[in-house]
Amino acid sequence: MTYDKKLIIGLFGFGVVGEGIYRVLKQTPTLQAEIKRICIKHPDKKRNAPAELFTTDADELLNDPEINVVVELIDDAEAAWHIVSTSLGSGKAVVSANKKMIAAHIAELLKLQDDNKTSFLYEAAVCGSIPVIRNLEEYYDNDMLNSVTGIINGSTNYILTRMNEDGMAYGDALKLAQELGFAESDPTLDVQGIDAANKLTIILNHAYGIISAPDDILCKGITQLHPADSVYAREKGYSIKLVARARRVSHTDVAAYVLPTFVGPRSQLFNVRFEFNGVIIGTRLADEQFIYGKGAGRYPTSSAVLSDIAALRYGYKYEYKKLHTGVDYQVSDDHVLRVYVSCENMADIDRLDFVSIDETFISQTRKYITGSISFNKLRNASWLNNPANSVIVFEDPGVAGNPEMEELI
Repeated sequence: MTYDKKLIIGLFGFGVVGEGIYRVLKQTPTLQAEIKRICIKHPDKKRNAPAELFTTDADELLNDPEINVVVELIDDAEAAWHIVSTSLGSGKAVVSANKKMIAAHIAELLKLQDDNKTSFLYEAAVCGSIPVIRNLEEYYDNDMLNSVTGIINGSTNYILTRMNEDGMAYGDALKLAQELGFAESDPTLDVQGIDAANKLTIILNHAYGIISAPDDILCKGITQLHPADSVYAREKGYSIKLVARARRVSHTDVAAYVLPTFVGPRSQLFNVRFEFNGVIIGTRLADEQFIYGKGAGRYPTSSAVLSDIAALRYGYKYEYKKLHTGVDYQVSDDHVLRVYVSCENMADIDRLDFVSIDETFISQTRKYITGSISFNKLRNASWLNNPANSVIVFEDPGVAGNPEMEELI
């Protein structure tokens, strides 16, 4: 669908991002984009836009033949799915920031785009202003991509920065993040790693053509971390980050997980602090490329949404080239991680789960083991979800620059 006419937009949601989009479009006539109607949930709330723009009836936007672009910026994933699927089904282009909805419905969204020959863009769903999806689609559209590694949740990164650098307890760091607007009043999706897993599901599709579900990804957040873990990290010169990782481990197998990770000072992720995001893309020829910026908030998210709207001026759409390379990549459990496991009671940890053990430490207050464990064993370990235990992965050096991995390519 090529847009050689004005973009007439139906906007769902008028929070801080929605209002930002409205204001920028009003001030940027060169985009030739106009918001015709805005669907909201609470009609009594005062808003900084003409009252005649607003409605609570979604069908007024979905059934309006003049609206050729729908911008969906709501929190409810189920409602977002109805809006997006209906819009694509009627031939409207769609821009969305709802990573939970996209991750849950990737296969269906691919079919809707293909059947209706229209665009569905969602750069803002992954890392806010950082153009991860567009880079994977356009610049890294070949078959030489070895890994994508990133800090892709600003809320947890802010909390961990305060814990690592200021020695704050988890509860205090979380409360501060909430007070500053970096964490939601219900932070569950962020602190349990679910938000990052949703984003990694989307990244897997664009990086490797893998259509998967968030449940396919081993995901542990930061709620089980103990103050002793931060002490260990500082002693060893590490910083603890919640890292999302997709890495080729064979010709067709990709390791994918979201886990707390010890990151060393040689990594670009070491200095990604507070609410910022950072993504390292590892390739065979270009080694590592690093993208850094704010991953959430009014302005970074608005920037990504506006970029997608502008791209519709020339009919841009994701081509999903990795789905058509002839290589059938899949998420695999057949690899080994080096981990640190701390606990209150060493008897809780089954040492037979480990391939090898490097170090054991026991004190009156805290114990830990470091060693190597198969991914499948870790995923199924009975002690993994014990709230008294914490698991942190040692930073994987990755594939870029690894001669053994390059032989597989």
